[in-house]
Amino acid sequence: MIRNFAKSAAKILSAVAIMALANVAQAQEVEITEIQIGNPESSVTVTEYASFTCPHCANFHNNQYQELKANYIDTGKINFVYREVFFDRYGLWASMVARCDESKYFGISDLIYNGQSTWAKGTPAEIADNLRKIGRVAGLSEDQLDACLTDADKAQSLFAWFKTNAEVDDISSTPTFMINGEQYSNMDYSEFVTILDEKLAE
Repeated sequence: MIRNFAKSAAKILSAVAIMALANVAQAQEVEITEIQIGNPESSVTVTEYASFTCPHCANFHNNQYQELKANYIDTGKINFVYREVFFDRYGLWASMVARCDESKYFGISDLIYNGQSTWAKGTPAEIADNLRKIGRVAGLSEDQLDACLTDADKAQSLFAWFKTNAEVDDISSTPTFMINGEQYSNMDYSEFVTILDEKLAE
């Protein structure tokens, strides 16, 4: 999915600013955890840039990613890093729900991607409620969800983190993959296999 990052950034900044104004305390920078799964000691690291509101990303996670996980991640062959891209406030909200309990991140992200066509529709209030439902299914409490979705400091830090990463790796569409620092666009599982096997053999 190709989006105008400048326009998207302006919209997200506006939404984040509204959250910050709702918080009377001065905004504090929050350390953002790098979300990863697999073998951190592997010679091959795949970093995915994706948005929870991107249909192509949902398709990747429901298909190619499942095969990569079974054959390369769970077997310890590679390390897989997931970095969120924010095109809209709904993607940011989804990220804040997924990060509410980072030990459950990939399970929650699976629910978010699997239900994308359902939860990402309706008014902002309806979408927020849909994300809360996903959080509850994943075992999050109402108190946890309230704290996570109203954390303006976390929202601002997440957006700043995304913006820095996207600029460093020259990200302009999703999903985009960095494999040992080299950029690739979305691809079939067979193409991943060819590239990963070549990298692992080096």
